[in-house]
Amino acid sequence: MTRPGAAGPPGSAPALEKPKSFKPTLKRLIRELGDYRGRMLVVLGSIVASVTLTALAPRVLGDATNLLFEGVIGSRLPAGLTKEQAVAQLRTAGQDTFADMVSAMDVVPGQGIDFDAVGWVLLTVLALYVGSALLGWLAAYLLNQVVVGTVTRLRADVEEKIHKLPLWYYDQSARGDLLSRVTNDLDNLSQSLQQTISQLLNSILMVIAILIMMLTISPLLSLIAVATVPLAVIATALIARRSKPHFVGQWRSTGLLNAQVEESFTGHELVKAFGRRAEVEQTFNEQNEELYASSWKAQFISGIIMPTIMFLGNLNYVAVAVVGGLRVASGQLSLGEVQAFIQYSRQFTQPLTQIGSMFNLMQSGVASAERIYEVLDEAEEAPDPAFPATPVSDVGHIVFDDVSFRYRADRPLIENLSLEAAPGHMIAIVGPTGAGKTTLVNLILRFYEVDSGRIFVDGVDAATMTRDDLRERTGMVLQDSWLFGGTIYDNIAYGDPSATREQVLEAARAGHVDHFVRTLPDGYDTVIDDEGGGVSAGERQLITIARAFLARPSILILDEATSSVDTRTELLISQAMADLSSDRTSFVIAHRLSTIRNADLIVVMEDGRIVEQGTHDQLLAARGAYYNLYNAQFSGAVE
Repeated sequence: MTRPGAAGPPGSAPALEKPKSFKPTLKRLIRELGDYRGRMLVVLGSIVASVTLTALAPRVLGDATNLLFEGVIGSRLPAGLTKEQAVAQLRTAGQDTFADMVSAMDVVPGQGIDFDAVGWVLLTVLALYVGSALLGWLAAYLLNQVVVGTVTRLRADVEEKIHKLPLWYYDQSARGDLLSRVTNDLDNLSQSLQQTISQLLNSILMVIAILIMMLTISPLLSLIAVATVPLAVIATALIARRSKPHFVGQWRSTGLLNAQVEESFTGHELVKAFGRRAEVEQTFNEQNEELYASSWKAQFISGIIMPTIMFLGNLNYVAVAVVGGLRVASGQLSLGEVQAFIQYSRQFTQPLTQIGSMFNLMQSGVASAERIYEVLDEAEEAPDPAFPATPVSDVGHIVFDDVSFRYRADRPLIENLSLEAAPGHMIAIVGPTGAGKTTLVNLILRFYEVDSGRIFVDGVDAATMTRDDLRERTGMVLQDSWLFGGTIYDNIAYGDPSATREQVLEAARAGHVDHFVRTLPDGYDTVIDDEGGGVSAGERQLITIARAFLARPSILILDEATSSVDTRTELLISQAMADLSSDRTSFVIAHRLSTIRNADLIVVMEDGRIVEQGTHDQLLAARGAYYNLYNAQFSGAVE
């Protein structure tokens, strides 16, 4: 059976899937924010109130303009007349247009500007703007809490998901790309949400509020103002549709570039040793150019939205100003109303411009969200049984019963394998590269699930046990030593956090770590990084072996554990392993056959099958596959 999403055996490159569509991902993000319904309702209410106050301000400010204009016109008319008499005189003098304008105004002939009334209007406008600003601040404060909380939960979900993903996912995924999803994409999503949600809500509500205010002033001018909206919407949709694939490509390229950089930095010694710097630089430059091309296209295409909407808005402004001026002259509108309407028309296009510019960030944020959800939607390991079984004993009795396993359905690896490892025995597994040796021990730990057959641990089917219970009984030392940033003492104590200092030092002496550690200036407090800097490859391996000594599991797996140490240390470790394995079952994968001569059982594998098994002497006497392997190491190459 092919593993879900697997493109091949571990180490193969993952196939790039087509990105999910925009709307489902956006809806899923909105559902994420829905967990903060209470705060989002307060945010929405605050934005509505803020927008309402902002929308009222130009209309009130228009009253101040009317007071000033009416005062100027009133001072020019003869005192002592009523407005009707003044209008009649203007019509008699042939100034019909001026008379129409005066008749529509609340003017007193001979009376100048009422500065007290103007002052109260300006104070009202100031209060409206201050109230709008305070409500906007409250909305921004609460919205920031919602966004940070949502991204924090997403980050926790990704972290939890990483621990639930099966081993095949990591085998087929570039580490740098996965790190980019967990870091870069989450950060980009956070910035996009913070910058878009507030402005989008504010802009949409502002458009609605301004449209209502414009309709109360002049339906005709409102029709002119909204005539450009369909053009703006169509232009935005067309441009956004073209920019989305480039945003998706931008973040995919970012992940691939991070993966390439991480690999080249991790293996920089190897790159230099083989003189591959130019090739690595060429690969980097090619991927960097791909990232540049997709980023440039995404930013350029989405950046066209704002100037397009601004151009349409300017056309709208000219039309409103011309028609509005004619209606003031005819007395159908006051100057303050036209001033307020022009201000509204500019404010009407501004939120439309902001909505258009937000598509840039929204496209980028949704592209990152898609990559995050790809991780969250990956198939997890099969859950542990609801009622798990627990072995009564803990002696490390392992039985493979007709086990079959394949990485790919069309490529057999392990077929109908049966094997028994008696308690306390050392089982050596040898064979050519790719024979299935490491896969065999991975199946014991349930890093992969068998396709058919069963593996029994102390009489209990491993599939009916919890993984934690199974792995607590197992210790593993790999060919590639794994250390983390910290002291040497902490790295050894990782095998058993509850161990005393004396137990840690005892494990260090058993693993032959104590001798070289005492030559270091800081001894066990020497700090090493996750690459093991400051100690040699062999010393790193000794630390990992000491860690296994401290754990003292009932099942011990050694995958070429002594390949990085010298011959003398190898003999010492072999003796220590013999002592450690005296009452434990151990599986030793070895290419150096000198290290497994004393094994209780040697299993020879070829193409996923056991072709021979027996002791060292028995297999040599059989003069079969093991005999050929042994002579290839100690008697010269076999043609």
